[in-house]
Amino acid sequence: MWDLASLEKSFNAYLATLDRVAPAVQRGEVLDDLATRYSFHDPQPLEAVVDDVERWMREGIIHSNHPRYFGLFNPRVRFSSVVGDLITAAANPQLGAWFHAPAAVEIEEHVLHFFAKKFGVPDAAAHFTSGGSEANLTAVIVAIEHHFPESHDEGTRAIAKRPVLFVSREAHHSFDKIAQQTGLGRNAVRFVDAGEHDRMRIDALERDIANARERGEAPFLVVATAGTTGTGAIDPMREISAICRRESLWMHVDAAWGGAAAATNTLRRHLDGIELADSITCDAHKWLSAPIAAGMFFTPHADSLRRAFGTNTPYVPKAAGPEFYRETLQWSRRFIGLKLFMALAELGEEGLAGQLEHHAEIATYLRERIAAAGWTITNDSPLAVVCFTNASIATEEACRSRADAIVARGNAWISPLIREGRVPALRACVTNFETTREDVDVLLDELRA
Repeated sequence: MWDLASLEKSFNAYLATLDRVAPAVQRGEVLDDLATRYSFHDPQPLEAVVDDVERWMREGIIHSNHPRYFGLFNPRVRFSSVVGDLITAAANPQLGAWFHAPAAVEIEEHVLHFFAKKFGVPDAAAHFTSGGSEANLTAVIVAIEHHFPESHDEGTRAIAKRPVLFVSREAHHSFDKIAQQTGLGRNAVRFVDAGEHDRMRIDALERDIANARERGEAPFLVVATAGTTGTGAIDPMREISAICRRESLWMHVDAAWGGAAAATNTLRRHLDGIELADSITCDAHKWLSAPIAAGMFFTPHADSLRRAFGTNTPYVPKAAGPEFYRETLQWSRRFIGLKLFMALAELGEEGLAGQLEHHAEIATYLRERIAAAGWTITNDSPLAVVCFTNASIATEEACRSRADAIVARGNAWISPLIREGRVPALRACVTNFETTREDVDVLLDELRA
């Protein structure tokens, strides 16, 4: 039914046109083109529209598919995953409940079980999400349900003491928004000090929990991060779990990026303690080469999950399998898991592990070359991100200027890492399974330029 050879030829031809990493367009340039060519008064030939859109994509976005994109967690996507997204769009299954798309639901169940086993929680309830933010929001909602069942019908006003949650100062900023969205308020988020290498300090966590209790507040959740956005730091999950068990707190692990390391024996040891979590976030569209958007949520507390999202709908047929509209934030659900299934099926378990290890190996080479060139490495993550500085970028302005100059030339993409109280640094993350040592060498040339 699908002419895969022709599709792959077109896909590779598109990638071959990506001579720049960063966009070359100015603000309003595409809008002007749209206003001139697309008033929508008259229909346009589809082939011409596709040509225009391809040109806009080629000239007007940052290309994370480029091997010299050393940027944020946006990966080089696999062709097999692109085919999966195409099939999903064409078939358009509704995954709100098993009755509507039993084959699609069971494909997702199979993939989720594979990763649940890798995390050490084989019996976890799991589902796909739109991304890490939704998965993190799900975790907070379920933790509230678990600890404060009185809020189920009456809301947070029924909770006698103010609920508070604890995150590292290096945690993802989604938790600020989540606290507001759940009615807890942004001030319910308590930021725990991190150590020199950005890992949550256990002594600070214990102190902050004790202080909250003394103020008459109700601690209920601690977020451990497995791969911080800035420097790839991994919080001490086993120690955090021990505190959570002692204090009767929910432990959530935000492994949106670093969680993929569980799929390789070489890197899995760095996630020690993740199997003790009450919930886990992992994004396939960060380090598993799936197109955006593809998040995953796991929890061994299936009852709390179902209480948090359960509802009765007289117009929906009874399902013999999972009813995701009663277990997730979503009602209508896209077939998110197919693109990950396609890549996993194409690569196999060892192939996936090798792909992840390649990222780490290239990051090690980058780290060595950067250090040899006289830069100071500022992070110690085992994951595929390298942060570095020197006297030439000691100010925020100088750091941003250096990054902007590299991006403007178009040969590579790199970002500044600017944090209060920290020395400015440049940040390079390996996100492409086709990035080579030669691409790293080009980046070094750009830094010298």
